[in-house]
Amino acid sequence: MLTRVPRIAPSEITPPEVYFSRRTLLAGALASMASASLPAVEGAPPAQSALGYRRNPQYSVSEPPNRLEDIAGYNNFYEFGTDKESPSRYAHTLRTRPWSVTVQGEAEVRGSFNLEDLLKGQALEERIYRFRCVEAWSLVVPWVGFPLSDLLARFKPTSNAKYVEFTTLYDPAQMPGQRSGVLNWPYVEGLRIDEAMHPLTLMVVGLYGRVLPNQDGAPLRLIVPWKYGFKSIKSIVQIRFSARQPNTAWNVAAPQEYGFYANVNPQVDHPRWSQASERRIGAPFLAARQPTLPFNGYAAQVASLYQGMDLRRYF
Repeated sequence: MLTRVPRIAPSEITPPEVYFSRRTLLAGALASMASASLPAVEGAPPAQSALGYRRNPQYSVSEPPNRLEDIAGYNNFYEFGTDKESPSRYAHTLRTRPWSVTVQGEAEVRGSFNLEDLLKGQALEERIYRFRCVEAWSLVVPWVGFPLSDLLARFKPTSNAKYVEFTTLYDPAQMPGQRSGVLNWPYVEGLRIDEAMHPLTLMVVGLYGRVLPNQDGAPLRLIVPWKYGFKSIKSIVQIRFSARQPNTAWNVAAPQEYGFYANVNPQVDHPRWSQASERRIGAPFLAARQPTLPFNGYAAQVASLYQGMDLRRYF
């Protein structure tokens, strides 16, 4: 559950150098080589550079953050392969500059916007969120970003905008996993407009004080901490406001397993495993599992969004 906690001392978080070494060292070097061949973009931060931000203790958890090395090579990013280690091996092929996002649909302001223009004027902050994967593992990460609501408000959604749809870059040359048929590419996710505008919903540009690594969804990804991880779409290139619920990637691929809402609910099992408990990434394999919390521990903040809904049906 969210709580106000004292400032976390820098000594309590593993130094960033640990994360950007080991498995990601080669990938980072290759990414830097690739970006060096691209035209320079004014204001674009170099790969894995430090970010300027403030730490926001209002958005934190009582649990300590994972060590950076726990999550460096353990990612879900099917655009680079279905194994957890594949993104850190292959994501160096992704070019994150220049980058633009197209805004479409039920909004007064539409068009294509450079990433630098989207970030201009945004005050970055660090929030320490719990993150829960549908596969029954969890982690705690210091994310750096800004409220999604701040960005969406700039596009002036109309009264017809009931949902917000997000789309990942589609480029099989850069994303070798897209050459497979595991999903109907490009990856699409969506939120109800009130979910998207909720203060907890974060547009993320970094973690552990640094620019997002490619395998974590660079240069722009979403974090919705009360939902399963697959809702937190990576490498976003399109935002579309819609009057109708969008068809999302996993809901289309396996509707019996992945619902549109994807709220963490320990009472609704995945057809192939229980969701009642979870294991923390980095913990010993034989360590005791911990109970899964409704809405991933954020029920006090978000349960009212679903008042009157059958959360076993709308899973």
